Amino acid sequence: MTENIEKLSALHILVTNDDGVHAPGLLALTNAVKPFGSVSVLAPDHNWSASGHVKTLSRPLRVRETKLADGTPALTSDGAPSDCVALGVLGILRKKIDLVVSGINTNSNLGHDLTYSGTVTAAMEAAISGIPAVAFSLAEPRDTSEEKDYTLSQIVIREVVKNILDHGLPRGILLNVNIPYIDVEQFKGYQITRQGLRVYHDNLVRRKDPEGRPYYWIGGDPPSGIVEKGTDIGALAENYVSITPIHLDLTAHHLISTLRSWEWG
Repeated sequence: MTENIEKLSALHILVTNDDGVHAPGLLALTNAVKPFGSVSVLAPDHNWSASGHVKTLSRPLRVRETKLADGTPALTSDGAPSDCVALGVLGILRKKIDLVVSGINTNSNLGHDLTYSGTVTAAMEAAISGIPAVAFSLAEPRDTSEEKDYTLSQIVIREVVKNILDHGLPRGILLNVNIPYIDVEQFKGYQITRQGLRVYHDNLVRRKDPEGRPYYWIGGDPPSGIVEKGTDIGALAENYVSITPIHLDLTAHHLISTLRSWEWG
């Protein structure tokens, strides 16, 4: 028992997100992981949703102290979510980081969303540095203005983190976790999934500014997806939590031999 307590007290968890340091999901995530060890919060000072994997090299990054809504000390940066992780790893946080958790994102991150998501790419930045990482997203409805219910999310977060601490993650791997926005009583359990197929409904909005110069806005309805068993989209549709292991090797290995058979030069 004493040994387990010492292990937990030595564990250092970095919490970040892409919705901004004062987003309620970040506070819920921070409180969910506090029982596992010491927690540092380093998150963007504004919303970076759909920012993708950013590394800011063209300007200085600012970091300042702030507090979460419950008084928890935090650091915030004008950099992207992936910048926040890099800053923590490179020395803003003096203590070695053992685990990075990102979220809780407003809305799900499914299928091809992973390439856009600041929540997921913050976890990717950790994986690049060899640190176990998890991105948490909540599939809450887009048209709700009511206070968010994170009861199920916090149960899921603790279960996922416990399993990572018990079993570890291979180097270069992160977990993308999507949580259905339902009551605990409706929750069916966990599924280990693959990425599903997102369907985007983007359109181009053309407008003119007061001086008559054209500008453009990418609009359209929210994305949908193909509901298929074994995928992240299919799991959420059936009220399961989706846990998708993601690795950073984007190579299409099955195509290598085919490309080698082509005539080159």
